[in-house]
Amino acid sequence: MKKAKILVVDDELQVREIISRYLISQDYECATACDGNDALSKIDAEQFDLVLLDIKMPGKSGIEILRELQVKYPDTATIMVTAIADIDMGIESMRNGAYDYLIKPIDFNMLSLSIERALGRRRLILENKEYRSHLEKKIKEQTDKIQQSFIGAIHALVQALEAKDAYSKGHSELVAEIAVATAKELGMPEEKIEKIRLAALLHDIGQIGVSESVLNKRNNLTAEEYEHMKSHCTLGKQILQPIIKDDEILDTIVHHHERYDGTGYPEGLSAAQLSKEAMVLATAEAYATKLSQDAMVSSAADTRAAMHSEHPHRQALSLQTIKAEFENEKGKQFDPLVVDALFKALKRRNKTLRK
Repeated sequence: MKKAKILVVDDELQVREIISRYLISQDYECATACDGNDALSKIDAEQFDLVLLDIKMPGKSGIEILRELQVKYPDTATIMVTAIADIDMGIESMRNGAYDYLIKPIDFNMLSLSIERALGRRRLILENKEYRSHLEKKIKEQTDKIQQSFIGAIHALVQALEAKDAYSKGHSELVAEIAVATAKELGMPEEKIEKIRLAALLHDIGQIGVSESVLNKRNNLTAEEYEHMKSHCTLGKQILQPIIKDDEILDTIVHHHERYDGTGYPEGLSAAQLSKEAMVLATAEAYATKLSQDAMVSSAADTRAAMHSEHPHRQALSLQTIKAEFENEKGKQFDPLVVDALFKALKRRNKTLRK
């Protein structure tokens, strides 16, 4: 095994020499320091397993050095040495992280025993840290695998929807792109933006349960067919619940056809029910009963993508027409702040593309 490296810190040359010769004879590597500053300089330069530290020294005291060691080198074991038998000093040393407290003149048998125990304890602490680090690494690897599997399941669901409805081809990805850009423009945190992205990708997944004759009908829907189409919001939640356990994502999907003024579906919630703070923070509890800003972002992005795409019922609209309709629907269908953020994001994106 590798020899343990010990630093002997004492202002008396004779004490340093006697202790270091003994430690070398016991098969330890040994170095010495004459005061606190010298000790810190040597510890900064190379790693020591243990420090024998005199308490009473010129300049910085042993207790001061001990405190610095605990902050900068917490894995280094420390044994305090003093010529004065002071119980209070011993207790203070232990409180500051010392393993033991020895009285001069030093009994070498006691010194050997103390060093062995201190190094043994240090070894156990390091092994425990290594085990925890390895365990955390394994957990992260497993979490990453689960996340990849989850993402794969999401893409499979989106592809299943696109295979059923030609109009949906690429629609969900476009909604997600616009929703994420809008959320970033609003200054939302990364965690919330990621939830919005997932919700946007899956917002229409409930259409898997909608009749193809209704999805692809070119004429206006009957009242009964419209009600059937509206069911895709709640169907989406039912489909996704087994694989998505995040209520914010699920409820954002459910509410992506709600309107700012409360005339949307499936629950007819309005933004007026929420304070601006609640809309930004969007807690899980608020999502359960009220419309969130996340849902409004998804709603606006969904409509923007749909309006600019070919559809069985009509041709794609021009950007000018889309913007005019959005401006007209501020405070009615859409949250005004979200609309402003959406078009700012699109303008920024177009500038980047032109460059």
